Amino acid sequence: MRLRLLAPAPLLVAVLVAGCTGGPASTPADPVRPQVRVAAAASLATAFERIGAEFAAAHPEIELAPMIFDGSSTLATQLIEGAPVDVFAAADEHSMQRVVDAGLAAVAPTVFASNTLVLIAPLDRAADLNSISDLADPDIEVVLCAPEVPCGRAAAELLRLNDVDVTPASLEQNVTAVLTKVATGEADAGLVYATDAAGSDAVAVAVPAHAQEVVNRYPITLTTGDEDREAAQAFIDFVTGPPGQTILAELGFGSGS
Repeated sequence: MRLRLLAPAPLLVAVLVAGCTGGPASTPADPVRPQVRVAAAASLATAFERIGAEFAAAHPEIELAPMIFDGSSTLATQLIEGAPVDVFAAADEHSMQRVVDAGLAAVAPTVFASNTLVLIAPLDRAADLNSISDLADPDIEVVLCAPEVPCGRAAAELLRLNDVDVTPASLEQNVTAVLTKVATGEADAGLVYATDAAGSDAVAVAVPAHAQEVVNRYPITLTTGDEDREAAQAFIDFVTGPPGQTILAELGFGSGS
């Protein structure tokens, strides 16, 4: 009797082939992208969100973590206490100097923008505020930044130059809080950066006397805790280069020079 050789079933052939080839080819893992963590002054929020979006589009090989915005003094304290930050951008050189003095700046800070203060009031109170001297009126509820934060130091100097004595209803930890209280009618007036006021349609704005004599200069630096320094430096270069400077100028910031 002759034996017939049967053709192997398709499934069996597939199993045999897979066994010979060691199974399906493995997919290589996606490369890990370097991450950049940015902490910046509250007054930079709108500008840095736009800069961040353009930076991410131009550098898909770099992961830009959600940015943190707050008062520069608060951010400096957090950085000194060990907060994981790769790039720090402050609203004044005093706050940055604290980080430099703590040995946490990997490179000399670069000043990339400037700003000045304006007087703001709710739209329905605009007629009651003609000059910065009106802030001395005890019937006007004034909010200012706290003296330890950049906008607070600038406000104190501006009031001094105008010989105006103000008893604020509250002292805020960042300029955004001052703007919010005035815009919502919780306060009658305040002093904020010109760029913040320009971004709100809920306040009336006036330029006080001596405003151009009190200029906040914004420095940025790479921190010593950064593990992906090339990626972090690329973000700083983007801010200080044409892309970032164009956005800052469009939003009303002055140059860093």
